[in-house]
Amino acid sequence: MRIRSTVVRLAIPAVALGLVLSGCAGSDTEGTGTSSIGTTNDINPHDVSELRDGGNLRLAVSEFPPNWNSISNDGNNADIANIERLMMPQSYRIDPSGNPILNTDYFTSIELTNTEPQQVTYTINPNAVWSDGSPITWEDIRSEAEALSGRNKEFLIAANQGFDRVEKVERGVDDRQAVMTFRTHYAEWRGQFAGNGFLFPKSVTSTPEAFNKSLVDSIGLTAGPFLLQSTDRAQGRIVLGRNPKWWGATPKLDTVTFSVLDSAALVPALQNNEIDAVGIGRRDDLATAQGIPDIAIRRAPATQWSHLTFNGAPGSILSDPKLRLAISKGIDRQGIATAIQNGLVADPKPLNNHIYLEGQTGYQDNSLGFDPAAAAKELDDLGWKLNGDVREKDGRKLEIRDVMYNDETWVQLAQIIQQNLAQIGVKLTIDTRPGKAFFTDVIQPGDFDVAQWSWVGDPFPLSSLNQIWGYNPNDLQGNYGRIGSPELNDLIEQTISELDEKKAIELANKVDRSIFEEGHSLPLLQSPGIVAAKANLANYGARGLATFDWTKVGFLK
Repeated sequence: MRIRSTVVRLAIPAVALGLVLSGCAGSDTEGTGTSSIGTTNDINPHDVSELRDGGNLRLAVSEFPPNWNSISNDGNNADIANIERLMMPQSYRIDPSGNPILNTDYFTSIELTNTEPQQVTYTINPNAVWSDGSPITWEDIRSEAEALSGRNKEFLIAANQGFDRVEKVERGVDDRQAVMTFRTHYAEWRGQFAGNGFLFPKSVTSTPEAFNKSLVDSIGLTAGPFLLQSTDRAQGRIVLGRNPKWWGATPKLDTVTFSVLDSAALVPALQNNEIDAVGIGRRDDLATAQGIPDIAIRRAPATQWSHLTFNGAPGSILSDPKLRLAISKGIDRQGIATAIQNGLVADPKPLNNHIYLEGQTGYQDNSLGFDPAAAAKELDDLGWKLNGDVREKDGRKLEIRDVMYNDETWVQLAQIIQQNLAQIGVKLTIDTRPGKAFFTDVIQPGDFDVAQWSWVGDPFPLSSLNQIWGYNPNDLQGNYGRIGSPELNDLIEQTISELDEKKAIELANKVDRSIFEEGHSLPLLQSPGIVAAKANLANYGARGLATFDWTKVGFLK
């Protein structure tokens, strides 16, 4: 998860997949949307003067946060980021076209003040304070930059976000200014505290102990229009209320309530007036939502995409990249798109790029294509010979486990892949797991041969290259398949060092082709981004690349 327009990709299990994919075959609901990122979103825009003061917006999340530190590996989850957008500082807002706009609530200016060496000067809004009233200062920026630098491996970070390239952060003209000096160029310097990245207080980022553990049970200091009002882990409920120390525009809502719901319970909860908006990923759910009184269907392709990641760790059955490539060629991704998204979008297509989304500047098809005949020949050449229905080599059957959250949509997708691979003599076993601790206990340790989940990102497509596809055995970050090469690492380094945008795009597509050729992972589907929401809910819905302005979200008078 950029997207792939993104800075940091956030992994989300299928329980949150209303916005990500899916479908049940046989519905006659017509798809009218597109799978391409556009220049607009669909949020029912209204001036705040048209909104009533107060109200509680009720939304759903897939699980209670295992760690509220969303820049840590344990907290690298889309649900957590979506909650924290209401509470944590970010340097830029994003418009529907994906352009960054300075977030003046937190910074009066952010400027590239030098290129040799590269320097960025952050000037903090003098009114910006943490929820205890203490000022946000340059020390918060310095502390986070050091924590995410990767120099101290005890910090269990989700991604470097370019801070591994920062040489130092110094005090500027006063405590409200930070001067960041880079050791080597960093192309997406605007995304370090934007998109899916937040600025945390130095109390969270100053030591590994604080970074890894201090926010496990609850979030601490925040600095947004809302703050954490209450949590109920037993009931699966999180309530945010207005921040009395907020210095910006007063939010229209009084509270925002997040309830932990299973994916199967989302549309019924909307029907029963228990929540106010839900992502839609199945045709039958779309048909149901369209029949609910006072519900509007909002569409804009989302920055989320599903994929299949291979486990290439030493000793795994798929450690041979040639084997991964052969299996990749046996998977009919267009067939998957047609089966899953027909009825949701007008012209279903697979996603053919890991880095850019279709419709985004830089997107091109770098995939290897579907070729089951070539796949079978390559398997033969590798010594995997058919023995009945399943290939064998050295007495070992070519049987692989596909691990996923136990959700109907993921299982449907896996069943299609299972049928594809059976045609070339590969047995795929579907291995479903509960949503709780799916990433911390299953994916991060590598308990899979192949695995399905979704990545979520933002409009900074290069910043996650190291996180997902750079390979360092001592620094996992998001490369859960443990696949990579020195050559790919070098190409990633070259790409994220390129300050010329056109050249960076060319290099990024070379990176993408290399990712395909390594058999790292297969992008599958881009989310159609369908949201069913209360018709009187304004400035909220299918946001596309844009960010919400949470001071303007509310209900019409």
